[in-house]
Amino acid sequence: MEPVLVKNFTLPELEAWVESIGERRFRARQLFRNIYARKVRSWGECTDLSKLFRVQLENGTRLDALRLMEKREASDGTLKYLFGLQDGHTVESVLIPDAPRHTLCISSQVGCAFACKFCLTGTLGFKRNLHTAEIVDQVCQVQIDLGIGTRITNLVFMGMGEPLANYDAVIRAISVMTNPNGLAFSHRRITLSTAGLVPGMARLGQDSPVNLAVSLHASDDALRSRIMPINRKYPLESLMQACRRYPVAPRKRITFEYILLDGINDSPEQARSLVKLIRGIRSKVNLIPFNPHPDSEYRRPPDERILAFQEVLQKAQITAIIRQSRGREIGAACGQLAAGYGEDDED
Repeated sequence: MEPVLVKNFTLPELEAWVESIGERRFRARQLFRNIYARKVRSWGECTDLSKLFRVQLENGTRLDALRLMEKREASDGTLKYLFGLQDGHTVESVLIPDAPRHTLCISSQVGCAFACKFCLTGTLGFKRNLHTAEIVDQVCQVQIDLGIGTRITNLVFMGMGEPLANYDAVIRAISVMTNPNGLAFSHRRITLSTAGLVPGMARLGQDSPVNLAVSLHASDDALRSRIMPINRKYPLESLMQACRRYPVAPRKRITFEYILLDGINDSPEQARSLVKLIRGIRSKVNLIPFNPHPDSEYRRPPDERILAFQEVLQKAQITAIIRQSRGREIGAACGQLAAGYGEDDED
């Protein structure tokens, strides 16, 4: 039999599994604390568990879902992690230090099916969804690598893949991340970014209070459909309706992400169109100058055009932040994740 991946379980699921193998229910909370608070590297370290139970765990389970294959550090302190999966695929995670915050950008899929034209991950095609354990273990492995002196403070589902296309695994991972006996993150410290899967947005609003970010990148359907094919299925009218219906908690806002592409979507006219599109939605806009990657047809706009775009939004009383690119020289910036190291090209 295949070993059981214990990080696949939410706490209620782990309680049920523990009982199914003849242990008492409270052992699940002990396991959770050992895995996520104590960050044990082997079952032998779990001295609060009986020797017999530890032998059962060693023989029938697997603690780690990922294998750290490579770590790269940029001059600005950004760290990019390459993780190997059991089936030979790889995914990347990025740790962005910005004192006092340390934000981990995590992946939810191997590759991506949505083929946004400006995103390197989209050129890889879709391989498969990540399991809950493979999502959660990115956080565990990076925190262990950082050591006790540095703590991950924020999590963003902005790595490889579309989180809402792997909905069940992502929601279960969030359950582990926010459980006080698990990774113990506040929902205010977790942000999920979507390219605009409208049905998934409706489910997320009912199931989880984490922050929502929407990748917009254009303010008219013709352009958005050209650079983001998902817009052909969920055009801007339906996407904006979903945003207006989304249950935004007090003191929270939807984040609209807008990658600025030179000569494509960065004119003052397009900024004014964006103002009209999002007016009335409690939101902010992250402006992201394009991060070039090999063979891309797009370029980063000049600084004066970026600032002019921001000025239009700010004059309309919209919070607009220009997000500084981090880790560009190691391919860790927004839209640059590839994780193709040594992989075959099979579908």
